[in-house]
Amino acid sequence: MRRTVPQAGVAVDALGHLDAQRHVLPLLVARARLDALVSSAGHRRHGSQGAVAVLDPRVKIGWTVAVANVGRLDSPASPEPSDERRHTEHGLERKQQLLTAAAELFADRGYAATRIADICAAAGVAKGLFYWYFPTKGDLFAELVRTMRLRLRRAQGAVLDPSASAATRIADGAEASVRFMADHAAYFALLDVERTDPDVAGVLDEGAGVYLGDVQRLVEEGQRAGDIADAPSRLIAVGVLGAVSSFSNSYRNGRLGDDVTIDDLAAFVRRWVANALK
Repeated sequence: MRRTVPQAGVAVDALGHLDAQRHVLPLLVARARLDALVSSAGHRRHGSQGAVAVLDPRVKIGWTVAVANVGRLDSPASPEPSDERRHTEHGLERKQQLLTAAAELFADRGYAATRIADICAAAGVAKGLFYWYFPTKGDLFAELVRTMRLRLRRAQGAVLDPSASAATRIADGAEASVRFMADHAAYFALLDVERTDPDVAGVLDEGAGVYLGDVQRLVEEGQRAGDIADAPSRLIAVGVLGAVSSFSNSYRNGRLGDDVTIDDLAAFVRRWVANALK
């Protein structure tokens, strides 16, 4: 089942059906997209996450506004929250509980074997509340995937120097991606298993297309500057993503051996990608 996503603002689509929340929608989107996703069980070692930056303008529209809102709301100088704001924040906490419980159950049981009733029981909320936030289990899964995508972009943005060459940015982004995927191993292991499920394949394909487009644009920028080899840009981009995915998958599954640390692997993948771009 493939879902169609608006081209402007990937991060602003999951709550659009809630007419009753129109008066709080901007705040819901701002906070939920930055704070909603869970760190799934299975953190193995240190990863890097940091300042917000993004390559894909379709996503940038969604979360740059959110960053500004969160900064104002979290400032010590902010006034006492209104009743409406307290109500909204309480709702977001409830939504967070559902997302957290779902991520843990999906990783433990798989997507298909996890029922909405199971998610609600694990989250400690009434079943009716689930449908207030998510029309279906598939919508909740899509929210997890898209929010994790934004978190990955934040991790990449923390290491990307806008003034560096396109080749350097691609290599730095690959290194950051490897670290992030190791830090969220349970989540990415879940995606490895669920990728063939037709109920979630659409949202996963959507993410893959966004990543590919980002890297391809950087490859073409580097080719115009003469820093990247003259070859089909799409093939080079596929190679970069394939290296990150394959090495990360092998690390998660223990195929690289116990003597390879995440620092070793991330540095190796960075060199691998940098050499491949020449």
